Amino acid sequence: MPQCPVCDGQVYLKSDSARPPTPTAPFCSERCKIIDLSRWLDERYTVPHIARNDDEGEEEMYHEG
Repeated sequence: MPQCPVCDGQVYLKSDSARPPTPTAPFCSERCKIIDLSRWLDERYTVPHIARNDDEGEEEMYHEG
């Protein structure tokens, strides 16, 4: 069973005989959805950049001139 990335609550992606799918999936609630959006807007989530040796000199290739 998938879990909410904010609070680890259960999220139902498909309807079954016991429960309908969670309307705010992949979050368990509107509250968790807003918390996640706030984290993005506050730039708490980042994608790490790892410099590679072959990155050197690439900027010259993209200069228009």
